[in-house]
Amino acid sequence: MSNTLIQNTANVKGAVAGVAEEAESVLASVKAYLADLSESGVDELPLTVSPLVSAAERDMLLGPPPDIIDGMAGAETLDMIRLDLGDCRRCQLGNTRTNLVFGVGNPNARLVFVGEGPGRDEDLQGEPFVGEAGKLLTKIIEAMGLTRSDVYICNVVKCRPPQNRDPLPSEIEACSSFMLRQVKAINPSAIVALGKFAAQTLLGVKTPISRLRGAFQDYHGIPLMPTFHPAALLRDPALKRDVWEDMKQVMKKIGMELPAQKTGAAGVEQP
Repeated sequence: MSNTLIQNTANVKGAVAGVAEEAESVLASVKAYLADLSESGVDELPLTVSPLVSAAERDMLLGPPPDIIDGMAGAETLDMIRLDLGDCRRCQLGNTRTNLVFGVGNPNARLVFVGEGPGRDEDLQGEPFVGEAGKLLTKIIEAMGLTRSDVYICNVVKCRPPQNRDPLPSEIEACSSFMLRQVKAINPSAIVALGKFAAQTLLGVKTPISRLRGAFQDYHGIPLMPTFHPAALLRDPALKRDVWEDMKQVMKKIGMELPAQKTGAAGVEQP
């Protein structure tokens, strides 16, 4: 038998002996405690005892139990989510981005716009929808009688995919939970999914955006309107009319009146 094996065996025996000694000490203490109780006239002990601290004191010290935490999802703020996201490296996009693009707008917005992911301009500035497509989105928002500061704008993924390719499933899996948390923290009256990728990802379907748009879907209990991405409108201005029809439904859903002007500041056609 090698010296190492002999030493290991000795260590195990020592540890076992130590445990046995500790057990004997605990047992002796319990016997002494029971003897003291007997001498004091206590013949039996209840099967259950009152807690040493109240439920309120426990929650103050340890926080509420898990079932209560589940009911507090709405208490999470955008700042808390951003802090949790940190300098994210949960997927490979974190290694190629310039800036993480979290989201921008009103934390209590009635309306949230969700896009696919940052492009080149967004990556450089760290803010969603600031390129040419973003400028058109701003005009659409203004045509609705709102401003960017009235709504909230974010993306499914927070980092720009190289060459603006579609995010990979692993990248979506790593990032999409943060977008959902943003939506739950804001708790808007409606969501607009901008483009095929955002709509299909949020709804978990492969239906073409041309068939999805124009009808509300349910996203975790919040009405979601899929519509064309502003970039598609830059390529095909005729789609503006369809987008405006979608926005009119959204405005009605959140209790807004339609603007009086015939054509909005965006050049978005109003029939």
